[in-house]
Formats: sequence, structure tokens, C-alpha cells
Amino acid sequence: MQIVSRETFDKLRVYEALVQKWTKKINLVSAGDYSQIWDRHIVDSLQVYEIAPKEGTWLDIGSGAGFPGIVAAIMDQDTGSDRRFVLVDSDQRKCAFLRAVIRELELNVSVIAERVGEIAPMGVEIMSARALDDLKGLLNHADRHMAPDGIAIFPKGSRWKVEHDEAKQHWSYSLQVIQSNTNANASILKIKELKRV
Repeated sequence: MQIVSRETFDKLRVYEALVQKWTKKINLVSAGDYSQIWDRHIVDSLQVYEIAPKEGTWLDIGSGAGFPGIVAAIMDQDTGSDRRFVLVDSDQRKCAFLRAVIRELELNVSVIAERVGEIAPMGVEIMSARALDDLKGLLNHADRHMAPDGIAIFPKGSRWKVEHDEAKQHWSYSLQVIQSNTNANASILKIKELKRV
């Protein structure tokens, strides 16, 4: 994990505490993950941030509790960047949580409380999603919302190769596979040059 300022570290801890507090009301993370938010979700999100481009609008779909979108926005504050983050989730309660975090930490993030397939194309440079859909489904969203030179970053579990084989029947893309530092069975897929076959 990259070294962060004390201020950024403190903000990540505030965010962790907010996830724990709200999870008691709206089930943001599973009961099994409640005591492991830092290692299981925040550090995992930091990996996504570290391999993402450092410029361009970032769209995070199926944001839920804000992993990795909120974590990336907190990290970006440390760099003085004014880049914009857009988080999309169809669950109104989760969106209320995300907006509360954004206010508390003064983040440059907007929230859209709709299904990602129903919002207008965004033309973003970076797109992420964590545990939302299989790769073929995610690439449908990426095709709709990414700029032609955009990059998609999708953390995936042990089935990623099966999903990749299925997706290649419908899509052409350049793929970089990065081994997860938090889970030996997981990888992060970095995808660009996406085209429908």
C-alpha cells in the first residue's frame, strides 16, 4: 500500500467508522466482513486506486458502500487533484449513506441513485465496479459509459478466467491482469481498447 498523509489516513479511518455505524441500519457490508472493513474493503480499494490513471472523470457503478469510489476520492484529495468522481447505485438508502460520507469528508463526488443501465452515457475516462456483475455484463456498461480511450478496472475472484472466456465471445479488449495483494485467489482486471465483436 502506498504511503499516505496523516490527514488522508485519518479520513480513511473516519470513513471506516461511518461504514460500521451505518451497516447496523442498512447492511452495507456482510456480517462476516464487519470487523474486517479495513483489510477486506479499504485496502482492496486502494489497490484499484493505485493502478488507475491519475486523471480523468471516474465512474464507479454499483457503488454500494463506496468501494472503491469513496476510497479513491479520499486518496485524490491528498494529491490536490480536482478530478470528479461519480458513484451510481440503485439503492436509495446506500446513496443516502454515500452522500453523508461525501458531506462529512468534503469529497468531490456526485451520487446518482439510478440503475446504471438507465442513466445517459457518461463518456468517462475511468470506470470501476466491485462485485456487481459478471465480466460480460460489466463490459456492456463500460461500452455505454466509457470514452473510447477509457480504462475499466474490475476486481474479480477466482472465476475471472471463466468470465473472461465468456466475455471474449462478445468483446475484443486489451487485458492486464494484476494479482490482488489482499486475496490470493483474486485478481484485478484492467481493460482498455474495448470493442464489440
